[in-house]
Order: sequence, then C-alpha cells, then structure tokens
Amino acid sequence: MAIDLSGFSRKELLELRVNVEKALKDAEVRERREALKAAELAAAEYGFSLAELSGDGKIQLASKQSKAPAKYHNPNNPEETWSGRGRKPRWVHEALSSGADITDLEI
Repeated sequence: MAIDLSGFSRKELLELRVNVEKALKDAEVRERREALKAAELAAAEYGFSLAELSGDGKIQLASKQSKAPAKYHNPNNPEETWSGRGRKPRWVHEALSSGADITDLEI
C-alpha cells in the first residue's frame, strides 16, 4: 500500500502527519478495548474476573503463605500472640519497657 507523497505540499504533509498520529492513537485505544474484552471473556470461562487474576482483587491465589505459629504471648491477655516476625506489637514493647525479658513472653 504505497502512497505517492511527492505531489503533496509541506502544509498538506504536516496535516497528514497530524491525522495519521490521531488515527494511530484511536487504533491503539480500540485495540486495547478489544484486548481487554477478550481477556475478560477468557477469565470468565474459568469463573474468574480479570481483577482477581491480575491481583487487583482482594482474593489471593492458592499460593498464599500460611500464618507463622505464635512464639510469644501477652501475659496479661494470652489471646494476644506474636510470631516473632514483623513489627513488635504494642504489648511486647510495653512488657520490655517495664523490665520483662523477651524470654518471659515465650509460649
């Protein structure tokens, strides 16, 4: 599909370039919309939404990590536990600042 551009003036060629750039943007938007619709249909065939598969949804895949077992408990409230991973809970900070040793909190 060769177009002979030699007969166009500079002004016409600039106008053509603007029109081509707009047509390219419109084509990309149209193709993205079509691709999104195809992906949604494919996900629906398996019973999922596209948000669930892309990680945008709240549902995690089967590979979610199990919760680490508790190593420490609050002596004032044994229901409050901590695995020793991550940020220390407030009750651990309070116990340590009141003179307790971390081994005193072990389960």
